[in-house]
Amino acid sequence: MPASNKEIFDPVKILKDPEFKVLTDEEAKSLPKDVNIACAYNDKQEIHMVRKPMPKALEGQCVVKIKATGICGSDVHFWKHGGIGETMKVTDECGAGHESAGEIIEVGPGVTGWKVGDRAAIEAGIPCGQCDECKRGRYNACPDVVFFSTPPYHGVLTRFHAHPAAWLHKIPDSMSFEEAALCEPLAVALAGIERAGVKLGDPVLITGCGPIGLVTLLACRAAGCHPIVITDLAQSRLDFAKKLVPSVETILIDRDMKPRDQAQKIKEAAGVPLHVAMDCTGVESSIQTAIYSMRSAGMVFIIGVGKSDITLPFGHLADNEIDVRWLFRYANQYPKAIRLVSSGLIDVKPLVTHRFDITEATKAFYTAADIKSGSIKCQVLQD
Repeated sequence: MPASNKEIFDPVKILKDPEFKVLTDEEAKSLPKDVNIACAYNDKQEIHMVRKPMPKALEGQCVVKIKATGICGSDVHFWKHGGIGETMKVTDECGAGHESAGEIIEVGPGVTGWKVGDRAAIEAGIPCGQCDECKRGRYNACPDVVFFSTPPYHGVLTRFHAHPAAWLHKIPDSMSFEEAALCEPLAVALAGIERAGVKLGDPVLITGCGPIGLVTLLACRAAGCHPIVITDLAQSRLDFAKKLVPSVETILIDRDMKPRDQAQKIKEAAGVPLHVAMDCTGVESSIQTAIYSMRSAGMVFIIGVGKSDITLPFGHLADNEIDVRWLFRYANQYPKAIRLVSSGLIDVKPLVTHRFDITEATKAFYTAADIKSGSIKCQVLQD
């Protein structure tokens, strides 16, 4: 019987390998470039570099030399808070990173359609392919998924990574590795737009100007939404959004203003009844504001990840028949994301504001976690 993904990518095997070792930044910088290093967090809320065994391409796999990896807010949350939700908990050393792209350096047995030197975006979730959810095409809901950088599975912020060829996506020579790595957060936004049923000409509210909010803005603009209103607590991020999409209406959130009153400002800025809200914060007050901003029979679609329990204005939702829907990762979005970026319909290049060598990955994390840094997307690169 063939090994399952959980057996193949067993994180305990990595931790028990004699090559695995926690490193200082200075030690990581001193190692040759053919030694596999990675960035990891642990249950003590520490972030550091580690040495890992060099991967081999097993049946159906390719070894990828990682060229670019973005730092996601979930990575920072795992580091700072030790988990997300009720089940995803950091219990040991766990490699970070799931927004990656790179170059194929080894092709394993049984792999067709790939060769050494090919360029690829890495889809970081590996479903079982056998369960009901997988068979229905909703593989993001697979209960046995291995999602790299979600504990306990080690991530792809590393020099070399073995990955199933079926979950690699070819990228054209015209697309940079930085752009290809950004296809992961773009896939989140595209999945949200698809599930929300956003249509050409829809007036849309986006709450939050973090990386997911900004790629959602770019995707909504590409989908023909108008007008688009976007909110945030930081004027600098609203200014960034305005540079990305000059036609967007920006609203600075007042921490002291109640959600219903804040919603009135949003509706006035929109000028027309808002059909859809895409919440990219997961914050209770933000979701409440989005609800109060909607027209009757509108929809609030929640992409952001927040607390396990939140309070929603049930009476207002019921009286106005406002739908609330949710997103968990994405499915069947990578090919679309690559097409949109490579064609120029969505330009993600401006989102990368800070770049670091892989030996400086811990610095990238501290920068991404510091709101005063002005970072939007920090990426870790290697030659």
